[in-house]
Amino acid sequence: GLSVGHVSPEAAEGGMIGLLEDGDIIDIDVDTYAINVRLSEEQIAARRAKFKPIEKPLPFRWLRMYRKLVTNASNGAILEA
Repeated sequence: GLSVGHVSPEAAEGGMIGLLEDGDIIDIDVDTYAINVRLSEEQIAARRAKFKPIEKPLPFRWLRMYRKLVTNASNGAILEA
């Protein structure tokens, strides 16, 4: 069966994946490499307005630094100063 390995932009960056709710219908078109959700622009705007990324406390300083400096996976997940 089909498997989607990565979606970008990520939820922490305000990407659509973070706006999805249980019951949303998602269309995956393998031929065009597209993933779309069946929501109106108004629904998306309303969800985006109330979206707050979850930022869990990190106990170690190096993890906090990593979170602050690392790029997303679609940009290589590398550290930028």
